[in-house]
Amino acid sequence: MTRLNLVLLVAVMASALYLVRTQYESRRVFVELDKANAEARKLELDNERLQVEKRAQATPLRVEKLAKDQLQMRTATPAITQYVTFTTPSLTPALTPAVTPPATATSKPAAGARP
Repeated sequence: MTRLNLVLLVAVMASALYLVRTQYESRRVFVELDKANAEARKLELDNERLQVEKRAQATPLRVEKLAKDQLQMRTATPAITQYVTFTTPSLTPALTPAVTPPATATSKPAAGARP
């Protein structure tokens, strides 16, 4: 009987130690999860803030102001606009196909041919 009590006591102690270890691990994991959630919330807020700043920086008025101030650009007016015309280059004789024009009704018959 004493031997059975001793085995049961060892089993209960091992079970108690395992339970304490498991609770400690679950608390540690819960704290890590809470920290990760807090970091995720912080990153989401930063992302939203940066998106708002991005939209504020890309307004047409601000872009135009920066173009005028930093790049010395000005708006295009007809007075300063230069128009470029494009003409197709003529084909050189070496590139033209050797095609004879079709005979027309007004053309003369060839020499020595009968009409």
